Amino acid sequence: MNDGPRVALTFDAEHPDRPWCPPGNADRILDMLAADGVEASFFVQGRWAEAYPETARRIASDGHLVGHHSHYHARMPLLLGGGLEDDVANGERAIREVLGVDPHPWFRCPFGAGHDDPRVLERLAAIGYRNVYWDVQAEDWEPWRTGEAIAADAVDGVRAHGDGAVVLLHTWPGGTAESLPALLGGLRDLGFAFVTVDRLEVLP
Repeated sequence: MNDGPRVALTFDAEHPDRPWCPPGNADRILDMLAADGVEASFFVQGRWAEAYPETARRIASDGHLVGHHSHYHARMPLLLGGGLEDDVANGERAIREVLGVDPHPWFRCPFGAGHDDPRVLERLAAIGYRNVYWDVQAEDWEPWRTGEAIAADAVDGVRAHGDGAVVLLHTWPGGTAESLPALLGGLRDLGFAFVTVDRLEVLP
């Protein structure tokens, strides 16, 4: 058993129509995690699960933790009336039907919008979810970010944070897949053990 510092790699699986997503990128990420024996946490957008059902099912079958990332990737504070509840219910239905798992209680607000909004957090809590924010981001969503830069910034951010760091990554940028060998190796060299968010005290 590793008693060293822990790090949780989290991937937002989203944007089925993102134009600069290399084909098969999410599967490349899953391949590398499997080859390295790393369990991660995936926050799955309902529409993405419907668009890529085989890859979505693989997230669950590979043993990763599955969380909820909304259905339409809207900013939660902008959803008024019953809009938030409807979006979450639609996303949950898609995740259950496609992946065959219940994503409760793990939720990640799209764009992080609402992670510090008491109204959003209270409404999520009322339907059994808690938002999982992040401690380290490497801006992997920017199309000019290289794998080398993403890995270096993620490793530096985790080193600075220490035990319990939650790292924000995404399944669709090519740079994210390219970053993984150096990112995983760099964190291991620092003595970090890879865990899923349910093994941390994750606060909104």
